[in-house]
Amino acid sequence: MNNWDEIDTYVREWLEEAREKILASFSTSIEIETKSDRNDLVTNIDKEIEQFFIQHIKNKFPDHHILGEEGLGEKIDCTNGMLWIVDPIDGTVNFVHQQRNFMISIGIYENGVGKLGYIYDVIHKELYHAVHGEGAYFNDVPIPKLTDAAIENAIVGLNPTWVVENRKIDPKKLSKLVKDVRAIRCYGSAALEIAYVATGRLDAYITMRLSPWDFAAGKVIIEEVGGIMTDIKGEPLKILENSPVFVSKPSLHETILNKYLKEGSL
Repeated sequence: MNNWDEIDTYVREWLEEAREKILASFSTSIEIETKSDRNDLVTNIDKEIEQFFIQHIKNKFPDHHILGEEGLGEKIDCTNGMLWIVDPIDGTVNFVHQQRNFMISIGIYENGVGKLGYIYDVIHKELYHAVHGEGAYFNDVPIPKLTDAAIENAIVGLNPTWVVENRKIDPKKLSKLVKDVRAIRCYGSAALEIAYVATGRLDAYITMRLSPWDFAAGKVIIEEVGGIMTDIKGEPLKILENSPVFVSKPSLHETILNKYLKEGSL
């Protein structure tokens, strides 16, 4: 039997400690490497913060498993038991170039079911979190259930990469979406954009390439406010697999899925 209150207390303590470490790094020389391409960055701070969480989790909860973006956790091939999915800095390009608009993202799953989700805006000290079956919160104030928006009034999070030639989706369909909605935004952090959908700052967010650590926490939060998160075909996400991700208010999800995504996927 897991004590969710105890876990919550520790997570909050660790988030604050991690915040202080990250802020302190601003006055130091950061080591930057590339991963899959020149825009996929990782820094020594990403690795240090991930290791910080791993050490604390293993110390307090030795039987729990950990999947981390930088590969410092475990090789996970099943969702049995307790699983922490950690992104130490979501939005590393923003962290490096802007020193803002990046998040710490932690999803805690039990036997494949999301139980706790935390998305922490380090610079603004804004915490989005959710407890399965108990609602979602912004700085501990309950987030109301999402209300629907018409497509012509919608603000959608979308990276411009997906409206030019690419191997993931027909850009003509998303170009039409860009024209039909009120506005498009791109913040450079999947966790931030999912949190913005949960709080109504965005009406939807679409991306063709996310990893579990990018969406695990957000999935818990968005579902607690009545939003929907799937792949771009409307299929449920698999928590251990990379996937396109589409998160939205309920009826808007169906509209965008049927009119812009299903026919446009390759």
